[in-house]
Amino acid sequence: MDKASGKLTVYFEEPFWVGVFERIEDGKLFVAKVTFGAEPKDYEVQEYIQKYYFSLKFSPAVETVVKDIKRNPKRMQREAKKQTMETGIGTKSQQALKLQQEQNNQERKERSRKKKEAKEQRMFELKQQKKREKHKGH
Repeated sequence: MDKASGKLTVYFEEPFWVGVFERIEDGKLFVAKVTFGAEPKDYEVQEYIQKYYFSLKFSPAVETVVKDIKRNPKRMQREAKKQTMETGIGTKSQQALKLQQEQNNQERKERSRKKKEAKEQRMFELKQQKKREKHKGH
């Protein structure tokens, strides 16, 4: 049976509060970053997850090691408390976010390049049309 796990880390990244959603499925890590702005209350984070989780744009997959360990509930609770005291995000998550950022940059560059080429083509066709009209009059 395939297992999936998820984790949300909310931290302050000058000047905004940021949430990093980490999802592990089939040994692959997917990450999405969300900017909250002001410090979100627990219920606001809960509402955000319920409303927008499935529309989050997750990063490309990064291979990761999945540990399958049975844990004591009290130990899990202590670890969760310990993690809330820590700040920042893991390096695998950072790699995945970097990958997503690079992918978005590539897409943006591609769009702007095509837009520029289309504009240049329109200008060329306009000049050609004006030349034809100019030469028709003579």
